[in-house]
Amino acid sequence: MQLSLCNEVLMPMSLEDQCAFARAAGYDGLEIAPFTLAEDPREITGRQAGEIRKIVEWSGMRVTSLHWLAMAPKGISITALDAETQSTTRDVLIRVVDLAAELGASTLVHGSPQQRRLDENPSRQRTTAVDHFSALGAHAHALGLTYCIEAINAKECNFINRLEQVEAIIAEAQAPGLKLMLDVSHAAQEESASLADIAERYWRSGNLAHIQLNAINRQGPGQSDDLEGRDGIVDLIDRLAAIGYDGVLAMEPFVYVPDGPGCATRAIGYVRGIIDTLT
Repeated sequence: MQLSLCNEVLMPMSLEDQCAFARAAGYDGLEIAPFTLAEDPREITGRQAGEIRKIVEWSGMRVTSLHWLAMAPKGISITALDAETQSTTRDVLIRVVDLAAELGASTLVHGSPQQRRLDENPSRQRTTAVDHFSALGAHAHALGLTYCIEAINAKECNFINRLEQVEAIIAEAQAPGLKLMLDVSHAAQEESASLADIAERYWRSGNLAHIQLNAINRQGPGQSDDLEGRDGIVDLIDRLAAIGYDGVLAMEPFVYVPDGPGCATRAIGYVRGIIDTLT
């Protein structure tokens, strides 16, 4: 299992400083949010992407994945019904897929809850989103990448809240590059089965391609205030080791305690400690 850090956790550090910090802390790579690189990913040239990749790889790490794909530029949405926004959204996200390939990533994670909301015409908006996912999954597959759809808890988003809904979207889109991913906090709030059982089910079916670790309270892994242990990270990692999961575990806290660097350091220590007990 490769341990990656979502790079926005270390903002406003420069990319060079992010890499140095993450490498020293023990991470294998970075999961990059495109909005941390430019206000519009279409502004990043292939040459600039190559330079970004060199910075990361010269530090001894790699870009494992991209996430927060639809955060920039402002105004894009996979559920927008007007032709102009649909066209801009498609152009931006196709460029993000290309950027992932140029950076050497293997996976993209589509969460971005505010850029996929349903409102005036849910049926048409769902169809529009499926069309986007179909095109993006096909494009990712052509480049040897995987495009993951993330289930977001119902408090934050009103579209695609559970993993079974991701399955339905993937089946409808029929694009070979589409897979699902498991975000601990979202799944702990929405799923009834244990996260360990969920991960094993989707891994064995070939549908699970990525995992993000955080606590149910949106802090870093190991910082949960949930006394019922619903996020079950220890059991999850134990099961992942048992079934031979060899993908990425990306640390994605949203609430940084005591701060971004401190949260990132605590997360890697906690997860490495769990993995060490299994070997």
